Amino acid sequence: MKPVYIINGFLESGKTEFITFTLEQPYFHIKGKTLLLLCEEGENEYDEALLKKSRTVLELIEKEEDFNSSILIELEKKYKPERIIVEYNGMWNFKNMKLPWHWKVEQQITTIDASTFPMYFTNMRSLLAEMIRKSEMIIFNRCDGVEDLGTYKRNVKAINAKADIIFEDANGEINEIFEEDLPYDLQQDNLELDNYGYGIWYLDSLDHLERYIGKTVTFTAMVLKPETFPKGYFVPGRMAMTCCADDMAFLGFACEYEGADSLEQKQWVKVTAKVAKEYWADYNGEGPILHAVSVKETQVPKESIISFT
Repeated sequence: MKPVYIINGFLESGKTEFITFTLEQPYFHIKGKTLLLLCEEGENEYDEALLKKSRTVLELIEKEEDFNSSILIELEKKYKPERIIVEYNGMWNFKNMKLPWHWKVEQQITTIDASTFPMYFTNMRSLLAEMIRKSEMIIFNRCDGVEDLGTYKRNVKAINAKADIIFEDANGEINEIFEEDLPYDLQQDNLELDNYGYGIWYLDSLDHLERYIGKTVTFTAMVLKPETFPKGYFVPGRMAMTCCADDMAFLGFACEYEGADSLEQKQWVKVTAKVAKEYWADYNGEGPILHAVSVKETQVPKESIISFT
């Protein structure tokens, strides 16, 4: 299998700078050629000396229809690279990307210019969502002067909850705590979560579970009972619109409840539960587990779907 590294993002989002930085690192000076597929030309260009030093050959693919398996295989035959880096065009719909069957994506990274993110998120959300949906890492650069990075993070996590998100300004990586952006008081042991609060709590628990261990949360939820779950467990959660009306996800954590067998699929309940960190097979390790204090039937909320827009 041929390893492929995909770097995507809109024009001038920092793709070339990131790839250049990577090519400059000593750990990247390994045996064999690297084929760099450039799918758009921005203001920054690759230094010929660096390409030579890192044994990298560059090929420009200007048209989306030319990014196809037959042309890619011909380029592979021509250069016989050990690895391929793709600087993908942000205006090409990522879900249409087709790679040769023997090319394996080892890593996908999305770069985002924080100063222009609100514009792209508002006007080109579907394209942006396709970019970041399968990315392992999202890099927000040029964060200088951006005050609400917490919102940026939540917008991305709603689409790709597993992605690592990095914020960078002129001084490098920003290690910022977004606790002040939470719509509830973490000093309280009991958290009452409304629609918005539930969504934020769910996403924040994925990154900062330590904030919630031992606390009690109360929220309105829909019952999900996966067939693979052990007796005495269910998932209370909410449907969320992560990008558009056609892009929905169910957000919820496993919950231990002795009366779980009596609950019905898609039943609405008011849940009060304690948050713990425990092993769960679906997590492939430890993660958020709820222990129900009470589960009571309730009415369908006026807004049954959570929106992160």
